[in-house]
Amino acid sequence: MKKILTLFFCLLYIAASRAQDTFSITAVDPVTMQVGSAGASCVSGSIILSDVHPGVGVIHTQASYLSSNQNYARSLMNLGLSPQQIVDSVVLHDAQNNPTIRQYGVVDLVGGGRRAGYTGVNCQNWKGHILGPTYTIQGNILLGPQILDSMQWRFLNTPGTLADKLMAALQGAKVIGADTRCVSRNTSSISAFLRVARPTDPVNNLWLDLNVNNTLSGHDPIDSLQILYNMWLTGILPVSNEVPDKPFLYQNFPNPFNPATLIKFSVTSEQNVRLAIYDVLGKEIAVLTDSDLKPGTYQSRWDGSQYPSGIYYYKLEAGPFTDSKKMVLVK
Repeated sequence: MKKILTLFFCLLYIAASRAQDTFSITAVDPVTMQVGSAGASCVSGSIILSDVHPGVGVIHTQASYLSSNQNYARSLMNLGLSPQQIVDSVVLHDAQNNPTIRQYGVVDLVGGGRRAGYTGVNCQNWKGHILGPTYTIQGNILLGPQILDSMQWRFLNTPGTLADKLMAALQGAKVIGADTRCVSRNTSSISAFLRVARPTDPVNNLWLDLNVNNTLSGHDPIDSLQILYNMWLTGILPVSNEVPDKPFLYQNFPNPFNPATLIKFSVTSEQNVRLAIYDVLGKEIAVLTDSDLKPGTYQSRWDGSQYPSGIYYYKLEAGPFTDSKKMVLVK
């Protein structure tokens, strides 16, 4: 009997740990045709719920997350169904025949933006969702409705890009115990993510794709995400803060590429680092970074959408270290 009870409580714990997410937002910008996704949870890896379709829309499947439900919803968006049709169908065809414990938010770009949401009656309290003309905001296991209200206010009243607005929306939820499971950690959540795609982005290479997968107690992932976002705005992101044995410039990936590629490099001491792009004639056409960086490994993204197909070079200068490599843009 004791073993049975132990197994029962273990299963309860596993089920609770998979109850993602707690607060999130999906949104589209009909002017730029960008689509975006952001969210956080008091479990690791909340990014798993985000399904971004460049040039089309976004799906969030959360609360007692099941990959089979998400895959089904994805197939419906690929078939061109509307957000409401997707929500209705995924609820009707729940993989475990128990949609009352799920939560969904879906948006797309059709007709200036369409959206639909669903919150099952058996999601953990507080739960609910908000539908705007081009966005959905949803959450469960929350401190209260004020979390979603604050996210909506920040989203609507922050000037700038869709990415700026999504980051601001998450900041609106940065309240201790926003996800009530995180009260004892003195944070809003454990993990957080921010993703934005432009119409031509490949699914596996989004324009903006930031993830804080886990944090220590007392460290709010939304703060960590904000730091990453601020660095992304400058064109550079840290990959590792471990001090490498020697400076190094990696081959870009993917290569060939269209329209964007990632360039990774390592520096061994705090110094000015310059990473620039050159055309086949040796003319400098872009500077990805020219700033002081601490020891570690970094990554920069170069978008060649405004340049013709051909061979390009990138060059790293870090103190006495200099190296360059070739890359190919194919359109």
